[in-house]
Amino acid sequence: MVGCSSHYLSREDRLATQTGTQAIDRAAELLVRLVESEDGYRPGELATAAGLPKSTASRLLRALERHQLVQRDLDGGSLRPGPVLVQYARRYAAVPDLVSLAQPALDRLARLSSETVNLAVPTAAGVEQVAQVDSRYLLGVQNWVGLRVAYHASAVGKVFLAYGTVPIPPGPFERLGPRTVTSPAALRTQLAQVRARGYALTVEELEPGLLAVAAPVRDAAGAVVAAISVTGPALRLSPADLERLGGPLVEEADAVSARLGLKTDARTAPGGDA
Repeated sequence: MVGCSSHYLSREDRLATQTGTQAIDRAAELLVRLVESEDGYRPGELATAAGLPKSTASRLLRALERHQLVQRDLDGGSLRPGPVLVQYARRYAAVPDLVSLAQPALDRLARLSSETVNLAVPTAAGVEQVAQVDSRYLLGVQNWVGLRVAYHASAVGKVFLAYGTVPIPPGPFERLGPRTVTSPAALRTQLAQVRARGYALTVEELEPGLLAVAAPVRDAAGAVVAAISVTGPALRLSPADLERLGGPLVEEADAVSARLGLKTDARTAPGGDA
């Protein structure tokens, strides 16, 4: 029955629902207390603060640890927010400043190419587009902001793979377009070319008819933290056009890197697995 209310659930089902909700509430309380604490908690202290039996708190904390929402200090004692929360905080704390610093470069590239220009950052689930300047053409215009694309099949993704920002995943890779590279060996060959040129190219790898070129943005230490891309349809762009845009794209990406504090002699970042 559609829209069935709790009156039609068995007593066992109602108890299971209540128990599940209670467990989520308790785990959420532990996590919130941990995030709001400046000094962290030891497991027993956290259980006491939340008013939970130590055995219950221990079981919930193990689940949070498995999902990387909680982690222990190196001494194995105090608890801290886990890698997932740390990564999220770093990414979204830095993105507004990064977009602001990169916007003039994005605008210049859009005027030069007349195509869609994006700023992207790496995430655990793929490359996320965080800013965009639209193409002046109607054909091919799409809002990529907030979308995540595969590392192996995108120009921005190949930038992060080439410079070791993210590890090369085990293959074979999913074929997303007619020219997607699906083997790790072929991908490593491409990544060596990315490092040699200073920018990445993709021709119908992410989807049919889509071409892109991307260059790395580095932080003050030389690590690649973002990528800028120019994307357009095969109807207007050719591989030769991508090569022509590569030089200006690298110059603009380097200009953003300089605004992030990178010195000219620090532009050789550690490479990926060649």
